[in-house]
Amino acid sequence: MKGIVEERAAMLGEYIIESKATVRSAAKKFGISKSTVHKDVSQRLKNVNPVLYKEVREILETNKSQRHIRGGIATRNKYLRIRKNNDN
Repeated sequence: MKGIVEERAAMLGEYIIESKATVRSAAKKFGISKSTVHKDVSQRLKNVNPVLYKEVREILETNKSQRHIRGGIATRNKYLRIRKNNDN
């Protein structure tokens, strides 16, 4: 069981680096929860592959610093869609 979890952590790390993915999108891609992705890349990956861990942390920190902007854009788009549907 341990080897499988460690392999998954490495696969998640590689996916996040290659696609600059968020935790949410990685969870969706692999069919697991966001909590599992976060635990894999923030705790397990550190022990399995420290170099990969550092690269993943950089990407996740960038995503974290941009999340308020992404949230604002998503909210704006939501209300534009609502307005468009009400106009039709």
